[in-house]
Order: sequence, then C-alpha cells, then structure tokens
Amino acid sequence: MKLTIALLAGDGIGPEVIAQAVKVCDAVAVKFNHEIIWKPALTGAAAIDAIGDPYPDETHEICLNADAVLFGAIGHPKYDNDPSAKVRPEQGLLKMRKKLGLFANIRPTFTFPSLIDNSPLKRERIEGTDLVFLRELTGGIYFGEKGRKDGGETAFDTCTYTREEVIRLAKKGFELAMTRTKKLCCVDKANVMETSRLWRETVQSMEKDYPEVTVSYEFVDAVAMRLVQWPNSYDVLITENLFGDILTDEASVISGSMGLMPSASVGEKNALYEPIHGSYPQATGKDIANPLATVLSAAMMFEDTFHLKEEAKAIREVVNKSLEQGIVTEDLSGKNKAYKTSEVGNWLVANL
Repeated sequence: MKLTIALLAGDGIGPEVIAQAVKVCDAVAVKFNHEIIWKPALTGAAAIDAIGDPYPDETHEICLNADAVLFGAIGHPKYDNDPSAKVRPEQGLLKMRKKLGLFANIRPTFTFPSLIDNSPLKRERIEGTDLVFLRELTGGIYFGEKGRKDGGETAFDTCTYTREEVIRLAKKGFELAMTRTKKLCCVDKANVMETSRLWRETVQSMEKDYPEVTVSYEFVDAVAMRLVQWPNSYDVLITENLFGDILTDEASVISGSMGLMPSASVGEKNALYEPIHGSYPQATGKDIANPLATVLSAAMMFEDTFHLKEEAKAIREVVNKSLEQGIVTEDLSGKNKAYKTSEVGNWLVANL
C-alpha cells in the first residue's frame, strides 16, 4: 500500500519527536510491505521565520494532497513573551484546522500498567481508565468575534455555535460510543450559557437515532471534578472548543506524563495526528524529549485513516514493551537510566 503523509515537524522539540515517529513508521512499512512518501512542510514559528506566515499556502496544498498529516508541535518563547506580536505560531494552528476542516479533536486518555504509579492520582482511582474526549475545534470562543473597545480598556470574545456544528461533532461521538461501551457524556454549561443550551437540546434530539447509547449530560465544572475523582467512570465525552481545551489537558496527566498521549484532529476529508504536548522550548536540541506520544499518534494514523490495524497494534505493543523494560526518556526514568529521544526511537525500530 502506498501512503502519502504530510510531515509538519513545527517548532521546539517537534522535529526531534517527529524524527522518531518517522523511523518507526518506516520500519512498520518495511515489516508490512508498504511504501511511505513523506512530504515535509513548514508551519508555526519556523514558517514565520522563513516566509512570515505560520501556515503558508504551500503547506496547505501539501496537506490537502496527502492521505494524512503527521504533526509535531508549534510555539516559540519569542512570540509567547511578546504580547504585541501581530503574527503568532498558534495562528497557524487555528488557520490549519479551519482550512482543512478539522472540526473534531479526538483525545484518548488511558493508563499503562507499568506506569500506573507515575500518575499524580492514586492507583485505585485511575485503574481501568480508558476514555476519549471529542472536542469541537473550529467554532466557539476561539473563532467568534473578538476585539477591544473603550480605548482598549474593555475586551470581548464571543462564543458562537450553529446547530450544524454541534450535530457533526456529536455524530462522531455517538458513532465512537457505538464501537466502545455505548456511553456518551455531553459536557456543557447549560445552566448559564445559551450556546450550551443549544448543545444540549441538539444532542437530546439525536438520541433517538442511537437508541443503544446511554447519554448523560454534565456541567463542565462537575466533569473537571470527577476527572480527578473517578475518571474510569467515563467513556466518550463530547464538548465545545474552550471546555475541551481545558479538560483534555487535565485528563492528560492521569497517565503520568503528557509525553505519552496521542491525538487526532479530523474532518470529513482530512485527518491530522499529533502528540498532545507542546513545543517544550526548554528541551529543544537536547535530545531528551519523550517521543512516545508522537509514535502513538502515528499508530492512531495507521488504524484510523489507513485502516491498518495490525500495523497500529505492532507500534502499540513495542511502545508498551519499551515502557515495561524502562527504555524511556528522563520524564519517566526516575532514578533509573534515562535514554535519549533518539535512543528510544532506535530501540523501537530494532524491536519491531
């Protein structure tokens, strides 16, 4: 099978972790007799520095013409520390999601048996946790009307949703729930926000189309509390952009490290796979970043976009083996030997 993959390494540790995922993907391609055509492209601060645009038209064309996109991370301190900057790396991420129609962010949270005690939460609270957030990505307060008035003394950000935006996200949530334990939680703030009331009434109207799915409705603050009390009570959760941004980061620490969780951003035609962590500029060039989230994102890509389940299984199994044998970077090594980013990648390839 011939696979064309757009490769957006991005900023900070992005190129380092992407390099390990590429090595693993190439090893899988050899093992299972596939051909991968990689199409590198600029995005984020690297693209601003090169041509002044965080998501250039050339990059967009490469993404459009690829079967999938494998993405590292974006962000740079020189932009983070300059509130007056007119062009920012993060603008490229929002632009990419909008132009590619990536309206659903899929963020799994699960535990690794060999790392269960690395979590800041007690073992008995998190054992068996295996949940998935579907966060709406292209609407809400991040894309609503915003600005300043009263001479800059008042600022506003407007949260807007259409029923169709809710339906297409909820549909993916219902469909995913049908493949799992048939439980779906709609996360909102319907006691206060009009957009949340639209979310709730829309999802309620869809229940009849999925009679096997048990649907619950919870306020976002209650979910934030329950995620640290008994996360294993959840399965599939759907929510709007801002709530999802916050809750998925909260959920990410359950596993014990942000360097472990993969994610996907999907639309009707395009799909992008990326680790949940940021660009971690303090570690740039030091060969110490954990590449496993990026490698597991590649496993999601093989399974979800290419429908190659055995290839995805092979990647997950070798990642679990590396964790069990302590072939890990410094964020997971504790008092034991810490391996370099590239060493972990090489070990994964050798053991595939």
